[in-house]
Amino acid sequence: MKMNVRKLFVRGGLVVLGLLGLAQLVPYGRDHTNPPVISEPPWTTPRTRELFFTACKDCHSNETHWPWYASVAPASWLVSSDVTEGRSKFNVSRWGQGRQEADEAAGLVREGEMPPWFYLPAHPGARLAATDTQELIRGLIETFGDEKKERTSNRE
Repeated sequence: MKMNVRKLFVRGGLVVLGLLGLAQLVPYGRDHTNPPVISEPPWTTPRTRELFFTACKDCHSNETHWPWYASVAPASWLVSSDVTEGRSKFNVSRWGQGRQEADEAAGLVREGEMPPWFYLPAHPGARLAATDTQELIRGLIETFGDEKKERTSNRE
C-alpha cells in the first residue's frame, strides 16, 4: 500500500513536470520589449513621480522591469496579461494618447487595491511605507485628480 502511494506521487510529479515543460512551448507572454516612452504627465512634484515609479511603473508605464519568472510559463502568461491590462487602463508613458483612467489612481491606492496583493511578495521594493503611501495618494490627486471627490462634487 505504501509503495503504491509513493509510485502515484512520483508519477503525478512527472506528469506535472511534463505539462510545465510543454507549457514552455507556448510563445504567449515572452515578448519583453518595452515600447518607447512617448510622453509623461506633468507631475506636480518629482517626489510623486519617484513614488509612482517605485510602486506602479512595472504595470503602468513602458518602463517595465521584467523579472526572471516572466520568461517561464505559466507565470509569463500572468505577468504579460497584468502588464497589458495595466498599460491599457493607465500608462504614464503614453500621456495624452487615448483615454487614461488616471483619476481613479488615488482611490485605488487609498483602498489598497493598487498595487495588487499578489504583486507585492515578488516585488518587495514596491511596498511603500504608510507615510510614503499617503504622500503618493496626495501627489496622485494633485497630478491627476480624484474620481471619488469629483463624483461627490458633481452631485452637490
